[in-house]
Amino acid sequence: MRPSISEWLYNRMEMEESLNLKFAALADPTRRAILLRLAKSDATVSQLQKPFPITQPAISKHLRILEGAGLIERGQAAQSRPRHLNVIALNEVTTWFEHVRTLWDDSFDRLDEFLTATNNDKGGD
Repeated sequence: MRPSISEWLYNRMEMEESLNLKFAALADPTRRAILLRLAKSDATVSQLQKPFPITQPAISKHLRILEGAGLIERGQAAQSRPRHLNVIALNEVTTWFEHVRTLWDDSFDRLDEFLTATNNDKGGD
Protein backbone atom coordinates (compact mmCIF):
# COMPACT_ATOMS: atom_id res chain seq x y z
CA MET A 1 0.00 0.00 0.00
CA ARG A 2 1.34 3.41 -0.99
CA PRO A 3 1.60 6.10 1.69
CA SER A 4 -0.76 9.05 1.51
CA ILE A 5 0.57 12.36 0.25
CA SER A 6 0.61 13.74 3.81
CA GLU A 7 2.63 10.73 5.04
CA TRP A 8 5.02 11.12 2.11
CA LEU A 9 5.44 14.87 2.79
CA TYR A 10 5.94 14.26 6.51
CA ASN A 11 8.57 11.58 5.85
CA ARG A 12 10.31 13.87 3.35
CA MET A 13 10.35 16.75 5.85
CA GLU A 14 11.79 14.45 8.54
CA MET A 15 14.47 13.26 6.12
CA GLU A 16 15.30 16.85 5.13
CA GLU A 17 15.61 17.90 8.79
CA SER A 18 17.86 14.92 9.48
CA LEU A 19 20.08 15.81 6.52
CA ASN A 20 20.17 19.47 7.59
CA LEU A 21 21.45 18.46 11.03
CA LYS A 22 24.08 16.17 9.51
CA PHE A 23 25.32 18.74 6.99
CA ALA A 24 25.45 21.44 9.67
CA ALA A 25 27.50 19.11 11.88
CA LEU A 26 29.80 18.22 8.97
CA ALA A 27 30.35 21.90 8.11
CA ASP A 28 32.83 22.34 10.96
CA PRO A 29 36.41 21.12 10.40
CA THR A 30 36.87 20.12 14.05
CA ARG A 31 33.80 17.90 13.91
CA ARG A 32 34.96 16.34 10.63
CA ALA A 33 38.32 15.61 12.27
CA ILE A 34 36.52 14.01 15.23
CA LEU A 35 34.59 11.77 12.83
CA LEU A 36 37.82 10.76 11.09
CA ARG A 37 39.33 9.88 14.46
CA LEU A 38 36.27 7.85 15.45
CA ALA A 39 36.40 6.01 12.11
CA LYS A 40 39.61 4.42 13.43
CA SER A 41 38.26 3.40 16.86
CA ASP A 42 36.06 4.50 19.72
CA ALA A 43 37.48 7.27 21.91
CA THR A 44 36.74 9.10 25.14
CA VAL A 45 36.22 12.84 25.38
CA SER A 46 39.76 13.39 26.66
CA GLN A 47 41.21 11.29 23.82
CA LEU A 48 39.20 13.29 21.29
CA GLN A 49 40.27 16.59 22.84
CA LYS A 50 44.04 15.88 22.73
CA PRO A 51 44.83 16.95 19.15
CA PHE A 52 42.84 20.18 19.39
CA PRO A 53 43.83 23.45 21.11
CA ILE A 54 40.34 23.78 22.63
CA THR A 55 38.86 23.33 26.08
CA GLN A 56 36.96 20.32 27.36
CA PRO A 57 33.64 22.26 27.28
CA ALA A 58 34.31 23.19 23.63
CA ILE A 59 35.01 19.58 22.60
CA SER A 60 31.91 18.49 24.54
CA LYS A 61 29.83 21.00 22.56
CA HIS A 62 31.17 19.55 19.29
CA LEU A 63 30.30 16.06 20.51
CA ARG A 64 26.75 17.13 21.44
CA ILE A 65 26.25 18.53 17.95
CA LEU A 66 27.54 15.30 16.37
CA GLU A 67 25.32 13.24 18.69
CA GLY A 68 22.32 15.46 17.92
CA ALA A 69 22.87 14.86 14.21
CA GLY A 70 23.06 11.13 14.90
CA LEU A 71 26.59 10.86 13.50
CA ILE A 72 28.11 9.54 16.73
CA GLU A 73 26.80 7.63 19.72
CA ARG A 74 27.83 7.43 23.34
CA GLY A 75 28.88 4.02 24.59
CA GLN A 76 29.40 2.65 28.08
CA ALA A 77 32.65 0.99 29.13
CA ALA A 78 33.20 0.73 32.89
CA GLN A 79 33.58 4.31 34.15
CA SER A 80 34.04 5.95 30.73
CA ARG A 81 31.59 6.77 27.97
CA PRO A 82 33.54 6.38 24.74
CA ARG A 83 32.02 7.79 21.58
CA HIS A 84 31.73 5.77 18.41
CA LEU A 85 30.86 6.51 14.83
CA ASN A 86 27.32 5.78 13.64
CA VAL A 87 28.00 4.44 10.16
CA ILE A 88 24.31 4.03 9.38
CA ALA A 89 23.78 7.78 9.83
CA LEU A 90 26.66 8.49 7.45
CA ASN A 91 24.97 6.27 4.88
CA GLU A 92 22.07 8.74 4.75
CA VAL A 93 24.48 11.48 3.67
CA THR A 94 26.19 9.16 1.19
CA THR A 95 22.82 8.16 -0.29
CA TRP A 96 21.90 11.82 -0.75
CA PHE A 97 25.20 12.53 -2.53
CA GLU A 98 24.72 9.48 -4.75
CA HIS A 99 21.26 10.71 -5.70
CA VAL A 100 22.63 14.14 -6.63
CA ARG A 101 25.51 12.54 -8.56
CA THR A 102 23.03 10.42 -10.52
CA LEU A 103 20.97 13.51 -11.38
CA TRP A 104 24.12 15.30 -12.62
CA ASP A 105 25.28 12.26 -14.59
CA ASP A 106 21.88 12.00 -16.26
CA SER A 107 21.92 15.72 -17.07
CA PHE A 108 25.38 15.48 -18.61
CA ASP A 109 24.36 12.40 -20.59
CA ARG A 110 21.35 14.26 -22.02
CA LEU A 111 23.53 17.28 -22.81
CA ASP A 112 26.05 15.04 -24.58
CA GLU A 113 23.25 13.43 -26.63
CA PHE A 114 21.88 16.86 -27.54
CA LEU A 115 25.30 18.20 -28.57
CA THR A 116 26.04 15.07 -30.60
CA ALA A 117 22.68 15.29 -32.37
CA THR A 118 23.15 19.04 -33.00
CA ASN A 119 26.64 18.46 -34.34
CA ASN A 120 25.43 15.64 -36.59
CA ASP A 121 22.60 17.83 -37.94
CA LYS A 122 25.20 20.43 -38.95
CA GLY A 123 27.29 17.82 -40.73
CA GLY A 124 30.17 17.96 -38.24
CA ASP A 125 31.82 15.15 -36.37
